[in-house]
Formats: sequence, structure tokens, C-alpha cells
Amino acid sequence: MAATNNSTDPDPTRHVAVLAFPFGTHAGPLLSLVRELSTAAPDVKFSFLSTSRSNKALFSSESSERAEIKVVPFDVGDGTREGSAPPGNLIEAVDAFLNAVPENFERGLVEAEKVVGVKIGCVVSDAFFWFAGQMAGERRIPWVPLWTSGPRPLLSIMYIDEIRRRFGARENNKDEILDFLPGFSSFQITDLSAGIIIPPETSESPFDIMLHKMAHALPKANAVVINSFHQIDSQISTHLKTQFKKFLNVGPFTLMTTSQNPKHKYDSNGCLEWLSGHNPASVVYVSFGSMVTPHPDKMAVLAEALKASGFSFLWSYRGQETPLVEETLEGKLVSWAPQVEVLKHPSVGVFVTHCGWNSILESIVGGVPLICCPIFGDQMTNRRTIEQVWGIGVGVEVEGVMSKHGVLKALRSVLVEEEGKGMRRRIRAMKKLAFEAVDSVDGSSSKDFNELVEIITTG
Repeated sequence: MAATNNSTDPDPTRHVAVLAFPFGTHAGPLLSLVRELSTAAPDVKFSFLSTSRSNKALFSSESSERAEIKVVPFDVGDGTREGSAPPGNLIEAVDAFLNAVPENFERGLVEAEKVVGVKIGCVVSDAFFWFAGQMAGERRIPWVPLWTSGPRPLLSIMYIDEIRRRFGARENNKDEILDFLPGFSSFQITDLSAGIIIPPETSESPFDIMLHKMAHALPKANAVVINSFHQIDSQISTHLKTQFKKFLNVGPFTLMTTSQNPKHKYDSNGCLEWLSGHNPASVVYVSFGSMVTPHPDKMAVLAEALKASGFSFLWSYRGQETPLVEETLEGKLVSWAPQVEVLKHPSVGVFVTHCGWNSILESIVGGVPLICCPIFGDQMTNRRTIEQVWGIGVGVEVEGVMSKHGVLKALRSVLVEEEGKGMRRRIRAMKKLAFEAVDSVDGSSSKDFNELVEIITTG
């Protein structure tokens, strides 16, 4: 376990265990929330449980410079034998990890109590961890799961039994409309994560089984927390309040926790200076996150379209192979960009994205319309929401096929044509609502955050 107790710290009056899902952009937002909670609740000690690899990335030297003493990392097993090579791909790594739970976290809780010297009084976890509710129940303490995606993917999971009953055993159902779900009359079955459709009895995937167990466990939680704000999708948020004991919108985290996110304060690749040399709303920003890179064929199509478009572009690319685009006067290719600050820069006119939830919220905060290139999972639902519900972006794929013509058409639609002006107006209105949710004393997210603090400090 990677933790030691500091005898100079004030004795905590409460000890909260935090269980992180160590893949993709799950653990980072959870840590951001916990750091904000640690500021609001100075007498609480937080033990943050994740894998060694995840903790090393999250608790970097930048974080340690903050002299952080109330959020302490503990390493838990990743599901592989000690000394063995990590799994060859993401799916194998996730499956290995899930096959080792909850035992690895149970051992972590015992060790955290031993090191901190205070019994755990609350469990905060990633919403995926259905078993965290059982662990909290056995200790008769509150369980507070965090859902790190948007409200619509969460609602679809809460209806997983009904969806699987209707579609799980049927063929050629891709055109089926989800009008039996509240607020989903413009959504098709293909807009859902594939794991929702597959009945657990026909799947051996630990992830598919986990989604099913999660849907049944979340209503038992003391509160379900989401990185969102009520006004972003008020119909869905209101309905979710009927599904849980408490449903708390405490985002966007990029606004709630900006002061505690130091990695956005530097720009090693000179992106912001480069952007400052361009006209307002003229640059295409491209990033597909850090988890999965789109197929090379799609990247080649996108690169060709960007070169042919004549628009300036900044591409944050983390794949193994560099796309077929060289840095020119029009384009800048970097391995990393300070995305939050890039999307706030006045020169950025459109964001080409995989539709991950963090990226969507950051684009809303920046007031930048989106071009959607989803890859898997909840990104399909997010794309349909962006296009059909909010009207702040456009997709470029038809039945999974991306064409150069489609990308060029989308770029012109957002950056040049009247349709793009409408998108910009709508996303700026959403930006205003996001700031109102967190900035004022009466903001909806501020109120929900205060209620969350009350739960973790008093139960």
C-alpha cells in the first residue's frame, strides 16, 4: 500500500474511502471531486484507492507540491499476478481488474483504516462499482457513487432490463426508436452503449455484467452524484431524481475545481501562443482523448479533409502512428494540449471530438460547437444528444463510415454557414447556465455540492 500516516496532521474526525475505476477518464474526475470535498470538509481524511499505475499518474509531483495531506493514495491490485506483464489491450486490462473485485478493494479498506487510525465512515466510489454499496452496507455507513458521464447514458442504464427485454434477442433492430424511454424519442438503439443491449446470460464480459449489477445497486445509494448541472438536460435530470434517494448535480468539475487542477496551467507545446496568431473562431481543434484512438483509416480521412479545407487546425494526437498531416502554416500537431484553456481561447471555432463527457463539458464551458466522431460506449448517446437535443454540433459518420466530403461539409457548416451561427448561440446559452449553476450562492450545482458535503461529513 502506497501510503504512510503523517503524525503532524490534525487527527481526522471522519475517514472517507474513495474507490476509483482506474481506466480512461474516470479516476481523474473522481479525484478532482474529492480534492474539492477535502477543502470544504477540513476535518475529513480521504483514502484514495486505485491501482499503482493510476495513482502514479494522478498523484504526480505537481500534486505533491500542494503538500496534500488529506487525500492519501493507496494502491490496490490490478488483477494481474505480481511481476507479470500487464494485459496487451484495454479490454483485457479492464476484465482482469474487474475479476479481482471486490476483494482487492476490501483489502485496501482494511489497510487504509490501519494506516489512518480511524474507522471508515463513508464510501465514495465510481458508479460502476455496484459492490461498494454492499461494502458500505456491511459497515452501516453511507455509500455515494459518482457517475462520470452524462445524464442520458445514466438513464439508459437504469432502464437496462427493459431495453434488454425488448431488444436483446432480436436481429436487425438498429432502426428501432427508443420512444419508451423518457426524452429519447429521437434516439435509436444504435445510439446506446453496446453493453446495455446484451443480456447478462448471453455475455461472459465482466463489464456487461457490471452494468447490469450497477443498475440494480444505484437506487440503494445514499446519493448518486454526477459531473453535470441540472439545466444541461433538465427533463432527464428531473426524471433521474425519481430513480434515486438523492441525485446531485455537482458540475461541471472544470468550473467547480479549476483551482485544484494544476496540469492545465502550463503549455509545453506552445498551443496558446500559436492560437493567439489567428482570427477569432477560425481554428479547428482536434482531440480524441487519451483512452482510445480512432481507426487509422478514419484518421487519414480526417487529415486529408483538414488539409483540403484551408482552415487552420490544432491537433492533439496521442496515437502510435502520426496521421498523414505535416505541420504547416495552417496546422499544428502536438502530443498534448491544455484542452480546457484551448477551448476557452477566442481563436477556436470548432472542436472535433470523440464525444467523451469531460470533453463535452469543457467545450460547453468554452462556448465552442462540436463535430462528433464517437468511438464506443456512451459516446454514441452523447453524439445524438449534441445533435438532436441541444443542437450544438454535428456528426460526420453515416453508419460508422467517415468520408472526406462529410468532414468538409461539417467544417463549413460550423465555421462558415448560418447553421453554425445557431450552434454557437445555443452553446453560449448553455455556457451561461453552467456558470450560473456553480458561481452563485443559489446555483443548483453549488446547492447540491453543499448537500454532498453534509452527507460525507455527517452521514
